[in-house]
Amino acid sequence: MEITIQDSGAFAAAAVHLGPGETFHSEAGCYFHSTPNVDIDVTTRRRSSGGGGLMGGLKSMLAGDSFFLSRYSSTDGREATVHLAPGLPGDVRRVDLDGSTRWLCFGGSYMGSGPDLELDTEGQGFKGLFSGESLFAVGVSGTGPLLVSAYGGIHEAEIEGELIVDTGHLVALEDTLDYEITKAGGSWLRSMMGGEGLVLRVSGRGRLLVQSHDPGTYGRRLGRLLPPKSN
Repeated sequence: MEITIQDSGAFAAAAVHLGPGETFHSEAGCYFHSTPNVDIDVTTRRRSSGGGGLMGGLKSMLAGDSFFLSRYSSTDGREATVHLAPGLPGDVRRVDLDGSTRWLCFGGSYMGSGPDLELDTEGQGFKGLFSGESLFAVGVSGTGPLLVSAYGGIHEAEIEGELIVDTGHLVALEDTLDYEITKAGGSWLRSMMGGEGLVLRVSGRGRLLVQSHDPGTYGRRLGRLLPPKSN
């Protein structure tokens, strides 16, 4: 399987080239065109912490993702190509998992994955409630390619110690890392007056992906410019 990231930057997309017998899964709604010999099937997420079914679907939606996945394969045993793009403008990054670590995808950043990767939904508790992120994250484990998307550019950091990340900018991280919510400035008053408020203190050893823009901030600014709803 070959994956090509196209137009990397503000409007990135991914071209997934499937060989005979190969399959790929994506978040529902990412498909935008393909070769004629691509079969598109709809499946549910294979596993979720706390059980599947309705509860698993509810956790997926709370994580910013759909309960359903699209499954792509070749209809005639020949090579096929499917093109995928995220719902928000921004970059797309491929992460290759080797089975040694598990990744957590936040805020609907999960975009697609190979057939040998397992998906589950993990609760963040109060960390998610106060961080500006979802209460749940999509966990990805196993061996194979993972696609994540972001609003704006994606920056990768290799952490050995600590890193401070503004809330709303977290895309994905290895679960060897931990994080806690803290204030941005020297005091709560300075943090709130400075417009930053809460930040994430990420610690441990592992890789972290952050996005340059915060969709929540953009949505709030855009909302103030829209005319009021008429009854």
